[in-house]
Amino acid sequence: MCHGDVSTDTLCRDVSWGVCQGDVSADTKCVSGYVPMTQIGYKKPVSFGKMKNNGTGTKSDETLGVCVMKPIIGVMPLWDDEKDSIWMLPGYMDGIKEAGGIPIIFPFSADRQEIYQLLGLCDGVLMTGGQDVSPKLYHEEPLEGLVECCGKRDEMEEIVLEKALEDDKPVLGICRGIQFINAALGGTLYQDIPLQHPSGTSHQQKAPYDMPAHEVTIVEDSPLHKCLSTTQLSVNSLHHQAVREPASGLEVMACSSDGLIEAVHMPGKRFLWAVQWHPEFSYKTDESSRKIFEAFVDAAEAGVSRGRIR
Repeated sequence: MCHGDVSTDTLCRDVSWGVCQGDVSADTKCVSGYVPMTQIGYKKPVSFGKMKNNGTGTKSDETLGVCVMKPIIGVMPLWDDEKDSIWMLPGYMDGIKEAGGIPIIFPFSADRQEIYQLLGLCDGVLMTGGQDVSPKLYHEEPLEGLVECCGKRDEMEEIVLEKALEDDKPVLGICRGIQFINAALGGTLYQDIPLQHPSGTSHQQKAPYDMPAHEVTIVEDSPLHKCLSTTQLSVNSLHHQAVREPASGLEVMACSSDGLIEAVHMPGKRFLWAVQWHPEFSYKTDESSRKIFEAFVDAAEAGVSRGRIR
């Protein structure tokens, strides 16, 4: 790892690749790993790649190493009411890691300043699944006995989404994520599909969840179509709410055979995609799921700023 004297002017100043110079002792082994930035006077993390050493015991300015900065993805926590605890499905984290990102789970907090500080560390945001989005967000009363919400999570994610859009950070929404994004931006939801949009299409499959439950039709020339190179896709499905009226800033990218909106994006942003299905369950076996994670992480990587490490 790099434990040498590394100056602000020479550490990872390029978008994806940087140059590490400075005095690096002979016993410093050049291996990939994570360096606590307090060791070299920085507050933010960086992933170091391999460094070459000239074997003389001292690294001169002419002997350069390469620093690889992976994009950091802020992952919205799942919440367990019964245990009063956050938790996480491994697929969200592993899907990001497989695509080349570093996932970090946000704490369960609606403190605006804390959230802004956390987002300052991140190059993208993953809006995960979970509880129902409160109908109050789209000015409706909850259907009695059919809606289970988490008010603090809604409050937290409103702040996260607002700031992420303001800073034009890439955002990917999954399941609840597409519903929350749509409602937060002014759209409406079906509070309960079986009651408000009954059909023969299965939207609440049983395990295993990496198996397809129904087909979706992808809009030609949409970003999702360009990514996956197909207009028909078999997807898994595990939800009882769905987008009803899309928010004015969103465009539909896919629909199920019974007319439910299954994917959206926001034109004019570097990357805001959301899907109703669950690539975190199927990325190991399904190429399209991997491609969605890769498109998201690639967008985040492209935005890693030259001045992110200070």
